Amino acid sequence: QVQLVESGGGLVQAGGSLGLSCAASGTIFMSDVMGWYRQAPGKQRELVAIITSGGTTNYADSVQGRFAISRDNAKNTVFLQMNSLKPEDTAVYYCNLKRVMYGSIDYWGQGTQCTVSS
Repeated sequence: QVQLVESGGGLVQAGGSLGLSCAASGTIFMSDVMGWYRQAPGKQRELVAIITSGGTTNYADSVQGRFAISRDNAKNTVFLQMNSLKPEDTAVYYCNLKRVMYGSIDYWGQGTQCTVSS
């Protein structure tokens, strides 16, 4: 089993920055992909950014150039630095670990609220 514990988030004014971190515990494989998704009220959960253990990243178009994802493989931790935040970035942010070794299995964190005021 995998457990994901998120920290960070909070309230910030537009143009500000927030940082999120997520620590994974349990058995973690190098092939596991870690990342962040978000869900705004009344909307579906959407991809924000993902990163492989080798450092390959993929970002949603809406956050490209403003957000940066990174990963510490030794500590099984993934980070999301969010800069130049906009009110439309307001959402619950979820940490995700996707296990691709045996098909595709998703593990989720509990979510952390990020609110950007205008």
